[in-house]
Amino acid sequence: MNLSIKNAPDHLVDLLKARAERNHRSMQGEMLAILEEAVHTPRRLTPLQLLAEVEKLDFETPSQSAAIVRKMRDERYGR
Repeated sequence: MNLSIKNAPDHLVDLLKARAERNHRSMQGEMLAILEEAVHTPRRLTPLQLLAEVEKLDFETPSQSAAIVRKMRDERYGR
């Protein structure tokens, strides 16, 4: 399938050319690489979604640090 972009602003074309040169690709190759990355990159989470995902991991938090240190100390010294 062929895709085309009409009336692309000059500054974007210049940036794309520079990016293609840095990556040793043609402009078409660079555009294809950008498209592939865009469709394969996982969607971004909202802050609330990210918080929910982190909470599922059930990590010990800094608010629990005193208890964590006491537990480690007690285990080390056999208390």
